[in-house]
Amino acid sequence: METLRSLLALMCVFLAGAQSQNLRDSFADCPVDLFFVLDTSESVALRQKPPEKYINQIKSFTKSFIDEMRDIRQPCDRILTWNSGALHYSDDVKLVHVLADMNEQGKRGSLKTAVDGIEYIGKGTYTDCAIKRGLAELLRGGSHHHENKYIVVVTDGHPITGYKEPCGGVQEAANEARQHGVKVFAVAILPGHEETRLSVIATGQTYRQNFTAADDSRSEHMDTILTMINIIKNETKDTCCSYECNAPGGPKGPQGDPGSKGEIGRPGMPGEKGDIGDVGSVGDPGPVGYSGMKGDRGGRGGKGERGHKGYKGDKGLRGNDGIDGRKGEAGFPGLPGCKGSPGSDGRQGDAGPKGDPGSYGQKGTKGDPGRDGEVGRAGNDGPLGPQGDRGPRGPDGDKGERGDDGPPGPDGTRGEAGFVGEKGEQGARGNRGPRGEIGDPGPRGDQGREGSTGPNGEPGEAGKTGSPGYRGDEGPPGPEGPKGPRGIKGAQGDRGQPGERGEDGVLGNGTVGCHGFQGYPGSRGDSGEPGGKGTPGPKGDDGDPGEPGSDNNEPGNPGRKGAKGYRGPEGKPGPVGPRGPAGTDECEILDIIMKLCSCCECKCASLDLAFIVDSSESIGASNFALAKDFVITVVDRLIKDHQVKFASNESKVSVVQYSGSKAQEVVQLGGNVKTLKDFKQAVKDLNWLAEATYTGEALDFALTNTIQLMTQENRVVLVLTDGRSDTTRDLTPLNVLCGKNIRVGGVGVIDYAGRGSNPEQLGDLACKSDPQKPGFVFEKQNFAELLEDTFLQNLTAKICENKKCPDYKCPISFSASTDILMMMDSSASVGQKNFETSKAFVQRLGERFLNAEKPRGVTVRVGVAQYSRSARMEQPLTDNLNLLSNKTLEATFQNDGTNLLEAMEFGASNLRGRGDASGGVKKLLMFSDGRSQAITEAELEKRVKELSGSGVELFVIAVGSQVNEANLHTMVSRGRPDDLSYAQRHRFRVPDYPSLLRGVFYQSVSRRVSLP
Repeated sequence: METLRSLLALMCVFLAGAQSQNLRDSFADCPVDLFFVLDTSESVALRQKPPEKYINQIKSFTKSFIDEMRDIRQPCDRILTWNSGALHYSDDVKLVHVLADMNEQGKRGSLKTAVDGIEYIGKGTYTDCAIKRGLAELLRGGSHHHENKYIVVVTDGHPITGYKEPCGGVQEAANEARQHGVKVFAVAILPGHEETRLSVIATGQTYRQNFTAADDSRSEHMDTILTMINIIKNETKDTCCSYECNAPGGPKGPQGDPGSKGEIGRPGMPGEKGDIGDVGSVGDPGPVGYSGMKGDRGGRGGKGERGHKGYKGDKGLRGNDGIDGRKGEAGFPGLPGCKGSPGSDGRQGDAGPKGDPGSYGQKGTKGDPGRDGEVGRAGNDGPLGPQGDRGPRGPDGDKGERGDDGPPGPDGTRGEAGFVGEKGEQGARGNRGPRGEIGDPGPRGDQGREGSTGPNGEPGEAGKTGSPGYRGDEGPPGPEGPKGPRGIKGAQGDRGQPGERGEDGVLGNGTVGCHGFQGYPGSRGDSGEPGGKGTPGPKGDDGDPGEPGSDNNEPGNPGRKGAKGYRGPEGKPGPVGPRGPAGTDECEILDIIMKLCSCCECKCASLDLAFIVDSSESIGASNFALAKDFVITVVDRLIKDHQVKFASNESKVSVVQYSGSKAQEVVQLGGNVKTLKDFKQAVKDLNWLAEATYTGEALDFALTNTIQLMTQENRVVLVLTDGRSDTTRDLTPLNVLCGKNIRVGGVGVIDYAGRGSNPEQLGDLACKSDPQKPGFVFEKQNFAELLEDTFLQNLTAKICENKKCPDYKCPISFSASTDILMMMDSSASVGQKNFETSKAFVQRLGERFLNAEKPRGVTVRVGVAQYSRSARMEQPLTDNLNLLSNKTLEATFQNDGTNLLEAMEFGASNLRGRGDASGGVKKLLMFSDGRSQAITEAELEKRVKELSGSGVELFVIAVGSQVNEANLHTMVSRGRPDDLSYAQRHRFRVPDYPSLLRGVFYQSVSRRVSLP
């Protein structure tokens, strides 16, 4: 029994000692809470290929830091221990590991494993949200020493300005950490990152010190880590070695006497924002403030209203001559002018006299020997035919056609040079140049950093009513009052003192002056010498009649013609005169317009234009603003320079801005905006998305939501990007627009970090290898170059490669089925050369007839024939244009007499029936000068009436001036000489055969023939 009691006593003593040892070890620990906040946004992940490069270096830096967080003994024999956790962020914050004691078994390895498993988010940069989340994790657990809490933020500091920071901004997050006594280290990814932004994040300069996490050398990593650990060790020394109210208690003793009143506790956590208090009374007037610094120069104000017309001032004194101004810089070369239209061909001049034969030229040098020809294939020997008998002598041929005009004679001798004009007078001295403008003020200094917010104070007692304040600032000027009555004109002021003499000007570069004005008449000269004998004066008046003479049976001389009588009464109206010629044909009017319009050139065809604009984080806020200006400027230049009309019912334009997955916004003219003005405003209102870069997904989104809604044949897509798409996560191919009958242009710009665009990605998205519509690529050094005039000219020219040229062809149409037979004059009087011109003209007419518009069920057939002494069909009526053209080219010149009556009979016989029950219109177009062998006016009139009675409408083309006007009038008047209007519409006149192919004559003929 005694032995058992001894064992129990020893066990109690052992347990009590172990408990005391654990309490002493716990008391010896001084924990430090350290939380890692790691940036895995797009600006870090996509800074260099592959995207994981800098992410892996950040993870390596963090794991090395975790390994170095070992227990450190302070001078007071307390042990510095570590609690650590981590998160990573982009536009979302993801907790990697909660705050845990690194001395607990497995916690250190668990944290390193969690850090090693981080996958980058690659979108926007919400640094403010990440800092606040890390602050919440520190305050929620860990050490009871509030002074021993630290955050390590590893980021590139992007973006600088213009970013939507949903959690109040990094300045507010940093201030909140200071209020809670938490110190923040700012560690850059690489040296030279956004230092201003990193300094705002850091609690002070001690916590910045150019710390970097992604240097290639491990020594740099370790220097950064050890420096930060030494800073923490030195700062926590006082806290860890202070024992106030921190000693652990022993076993519970008896209840003691009530203690004295304790010391005032530390300030508590800031409370929630209170309600708005009552309005306080007006305080005492403050002291007069100091004059502020001169503000920045304001923008240029708008144009003011037009002022009242001022009174005419008195004439000023003549100023002194100033020095000549400097010669201005040469201006930019102007754009090339519009191409002038070809002038109209003049009338053919009269044949000049035959020139004298020229002298024989010098004998030419012997030419170079020609190349040896290839040896031809030997042909088969044919049989020798028998010799034929000599044929009889043929009849004498007709007189040959007139030969071509000879070459022009030599030029005359050059005239003598004129005399050199006299030197002009020296020009007047120029006026003195104006004084230069005052320079702009210097830039304003940087704004100081915001201080930490102090605790809210208690509302004070209501103050006494203050005395009246100082007089306020003067208000803005009031509206202009009514115009007062005109005052009395003041007396003329004293003449001012003459100014100082100006400096002598440089020697002028004057030109020859104009002739002077005629001088004033001089004074009257002295009287001249007496004149000589004058000339005989004019004939005097008739004298009075004499006395009547004696009677005389001989008749007297005839008297003078009497004066003109008075005007008689108006006569009766005469008979109605013949009807005048028809007015100018529509096709001839178009020809006149074409000749007069020097700028009637090809313009940009109607198009549908789509912009796809990169709005990712790597672009930057200021660059995105320039990108929006670029879109609006391109639209304006297309309207101004290329006459493109953007409207909901004409050419359309749309903009798709994109960033990460499912991050796209659309502005579409004719869709969510109706007018061009609203479209421009909507583009200006686009906000920077600042996420990842999913270019392939954006192209596919634009294809579905905007491009497939385009209605124009000419469709152009312009992609503006830094050319660095995240192809590892965006699985949509960049060539999604290729092969869709779309012309794609890629504009690659260097991003804010100075990284150039990826040429391979630009080439893929621009479809440069598309065989149907290969795209184009521009690469610029910065976004400001997008607004340069030269680049905009080149870009808009690329967009408007498809031109729409004005159509000067007056269209023709047939409302009923029609057969047209064209008969060419092949007689000797025409000539071989003119006959070839006739064939070319007939080909043009055939093309116009067979390509004319016609309703369903209507057919047009055209045939070609020629006539001389006899008529011959070259191609019967057909609707095959190729067959008609080939047969026309094969026609040969007959070179014989002219039988007009047989030609008309031939035309009527080939137009009598169409072979169907539809009937149809029959028209005969003949080349004729009205002359023919063995023809009388009666026979011709009879044949014309027969032709008209059979339903054939006759048209005649007369060439030249040697024509039979009477026969021509009979042919085109249906045998009715008084029907001048019909005759005028069915007769065409040209001065010569070359005129058939000039201008729009063939269009005028085809249009008049096509009319019903």
